Amino acid sequence: MRMKFKPWAREELETSPFYIDNPCDYKGKWKTAFERQAPIYVELGCGKGNFIAQLSKKNQAINYIAVDLVDAMLGMAKRNVEATYGIRNSTVAEEVEDEIEKQKVVKNLKLIRYDISRISDIFDKQDSISRIYINFCNPWPRGKHHKKRLTHERQLEQYAKFLNGEIFFKTDDDGLFEDSIKYFERSGYLIEKITRDLASELDFWNGESNVITEHERMFMNDGIKIKALIAKNIIDN
Repeated sequence: MRMKFKPWAREELETSPFYIDNPCDYKGKWKTAFERQAPIYVELGCGKGNFIAQLSKKNQAINYIAVDLVDAMLGMAKRNVEATYGIRNSTVAEEVEDEIEKQKVVKNLKLIRYDISRISDIFDKQDSISRIYINFCNPWPRGKHHKKRLTHERQLEQYAKFLNGEIFFKTDDDGLFEDSIKYFERSGYLIEKITRDLASELDFWNGESNVITEHERMFMNDGIKIKALIAKNIIDN
């Protein structure tokens, strides 16, 4: 998704207590980035952050990391997190006390900017990531671009280096979904659940409610069925 440049985004991110600008420094020690020890779930390609904002507020016993590459997206995600947590948006020039209050409220979420194609540069086996979310990623429909897909074998091999759990994947795109099934199988992941009509499944996410984002609702309103799968990493690294 393309987004217009947001001149305020970089400055707001740099002053946010739940944004980390140097993720490589945490490789192998992401547990220390959080106040409380808990399983760590990662969303790859968080976009405007609606999904991770809702999920992290609801599940305070889980620590979350949301990754995107674009400052404008992360800036919007930061503001959406604040809105979801009931924190008023403050300008950079306002009192430092505002940022301290935000840190007290948003304890279980970190936003980071990084290129997902090099994601194994910032996570490793010691981080023991318990879950990865991939929601409505770019389908890259042209064959020559398939390697850019977040579910491509090249990416799945990277995730296997630090994932000690499952990938929750959903998409509106039929071609991406069918190809992704093959990617997971060829990469040695175990597909535990699969559906081509998520709305018809009452408990697809094993007790976790389906967080419906703005784009997901738009697809559903257009009559597009949401496809989803849960794949477990069983590769021993």
